[in-house]
Amino acid sequence: EVDFWIIPIIQGFVQIEELVVNYSESSDDDKSSPETPPQESSCVDDVHPTFLVALISRRSRHRAGMRYKRRGVDKNGNVANYVETEQLIHVHNHTLSYIQTRGSVPVFWSQVGYRYNPRPRLDKSENETVPCFRAHFEEQLKNYKKQVIINLVDQTGREKIIGDAYLKQVLLYNNANLTYVSFDFHEHW
Repeated sequence: EVDFWIIPIIQGFVQIEELVVNYSESSDDDKSSPETPPQESSCVDDVHPTFLVALISRRSRHRAGMRYKRRGVDKNGNVANYVETEQLIHVHNHTLSYIQTRGSVPVFWSQVGYRYNPRPRLDKSENETVPCFRAHFEEQLKNYKKQVIINLVDQTGREKIIGDAYLKQVLLYNNANLTYVSFDFHEHW
């Protein structure tokens, strides 16, 4: 009888926009070329189709916190600052969805101190981490079936210890539904 007083809320972001695509417009190069045949509309329903695009981000209530104060995984497999972002595109009575998740590296680690970019440290052993890492990805695979992990941790600097621990846990878990990709954007800067 208390359901009347419960208000469901999310911590996140929602934006919905309507976009119109004009297929008849072409670049100046295309217009000036005598070899370019006239372009016909490639959409059978509408010369200028309308797309409805929605972006919805939902932040988990488990292990939410400020950067540098909340890191890693807990004993239940919840990672710090976990966010699920869904992109929806609706066009011609079809809806497409793409989901991306992000969160802290699912090992026991922390960063102590308030100065800029404190040095990360591992807080528990590899063996203590295994069941919590497993719990995290079992939940992920239950919800999403397959996942591509993109590790954005610096692979050579002060974060290397975290990246190495992450890779080791992925190898120990050894699940065919996980694809692990290490992408050090510091190399591509």
